[in-house]
Formats: sequence, C-alpha cells, structure tokens
Amino acid sequence: MRLVIITGISGAGKSQTIKYMEDLGFFCVDNLPPELIPKFAEICLRGGEKMDKIALVIDIRGGGLLQELFPALEKVKELGMSYEILFLDASDQVLIKRFKESRRSHPLAPEGRLLRGIKEERRILEDIRKKANHIIDTSNLTPKLLKEQITQIFVEGKVFEGLIISVISFGFKYGIPIDCDLVFDVRFLPNPYYIDSMRKLTGKNETVRDYVMKFEETKTFLEKLNDMLLFLIPHYIKEGKNQLVIGIGCTGGKHRSVVIAESIYTTLASKQHRVIVDHRDIDKDNKGVKL
Repeated sequence: MRLVIITGISGAGKSQTIKYMEDLGFFCVDNLPPELIPKFAEICLRGGEKMDKIALVIDIRGGGLLQELFPALEKVKELGMSYEILFLDASDQVLIKRFKESRRSHPLAPEGRLLRGIKEERRILEDIRKKANHIIDTSNLTPKLLKEQITQIFVEGKVFEGLIISVISFGFKYGIPIDCDLVFDVRFLPNPYYIDSMRKLTGKNETVRDYVMKFEETKTFLEKLNDMLLFLIPHYIKEGKNQLVIGIGCTGGKHRSVVIAESIYTTLASKQHRVIVDHRDIDKDNKGVKL
C-alpha cells in the first residue's frame, strides 16, 4: 500500500494536487484529523487492492491537531505501512498574489496581513518540510506542469528530475526579477530597437530573431552560456534544488532578451529538462504590439 501525506503552505496548490492524485487512482481524503490516520490506515489495509493507494491532505486547517501528525505516522509504521510526505510551497510574493486574486483570507490571518499569516504558517510547518520526501515549489508552475511533476513522482517507472527551470526575459529599466538565481545581461548585443522597421516588433518575430542571431557575438555568447547551464543543471539537481530561475535582461525586455530566452528554452527542452519561458516585459509601453 502506498500512503502519501500531502501538506504545505496555504495557496501553494494542495487542492489542485489532490485532484491530480485522484486522476492517478489514489483514494483521497482532504483535511483528515492526524489522530485518525492510524485508524484510517487499518481500514485501508482491510480494503485490499481497492485501497492500495491513499493520499491524505493534512495542513494547518487542523489547528493544534497538526501536532499529532508525527505520532500518528509512527503508529502507521507500526502497522507495517510506509508513507511519503509531499510538501507544496511557493514564494511569499506568489502566495500573496494568489490570495488577492482569489479574494480569500489566510487561515492564520483572517483579518490581518497576509504576509504575517504566511510567515507564521512557515514556522509551524518547518519541521514537516524538513522531513518531506518530495518538495514542489509551485511559484512558476502552470497547472499542466504541476500535474506533470505529480505524475512523474507518483507513477511508477517515471523519472522525477526534481528541477523546474524558468527562463525569464526582462527589461533592466523595469528592474531585475527578485526570484532570479542567475542573471545575464545581453545589452551588449546589437539592438533592433534602433531600426525603425523592428522597433514595434518583439523578439518572437522572425525578423527580429534573425537580426539578433546573425551576429557572431550572439552565437558565441549562446554557445558559452548553454555550455555553462548544461554543466550546472545536473549539479543543482544533485544538491536537491527544485527551482532554477534564469533571468535574461536587455534594456526594455522586448527584443534581445526575448530572442535569447527563447533560444535557451529550446536548447534546455531538447535535453529533456522541464523548462518554461516567461517574457515579463514584452508588452510594456507597447499597446497593440506586433509579434
């Protein structure tokens, strides 16, 4: 029998995850009081093959009962069952944005500041996070990519690399993305902005892409950058890093950075890495922009 405890920070995607677990054939229970886990496990053991994959969502909605989680899991081990803990997380900025968009209040700050509630929740869940078998940071994950990660972890025979790579193009005049791990400045490349026919286009346009890519400095830069990234990524994976955010910046974030980010995305995806690309500033100051 496979028992998975799904937990993590409020707003990080537990509700979505349990839906995906159901799709994978898990019998799922949301917000089960921890002290009931051993009794529930006994019932599942008697259920035979029909109850061979169980997923339980346990989080701070249980209040003080959350303290009973580890004693309850020890009793589960005494029954001869093993378990895994899946911990879902996201950056404070992303969590605040999600709560505001959904107009929900944080369970630990129903009338107070969201950030205070998030920080208190992190403190309460700190020990559980340390003992988690799997940690997924959903800050930059689309629902599709989250489902892919869940599938790769819990479907037997799939390989879970454990790293999501985000390549973000941006304009330095709008500031560097605060969650970048690596930042590369491509303002040394020839700028299509100064060519009238390309000024209102973006780096996703073939004309702009061909212009940027035709220069030897562009080709040399990409060759060296790709070599470095392909060297670093396996080491990040080995050290357990689950998110790598690569920032590519030019002046306005519309031309050169977009072309380079797209090229890096293509290279990493061709090596079977899970990678997403985001052009943060591509539409700023350019209503009705042409691709």
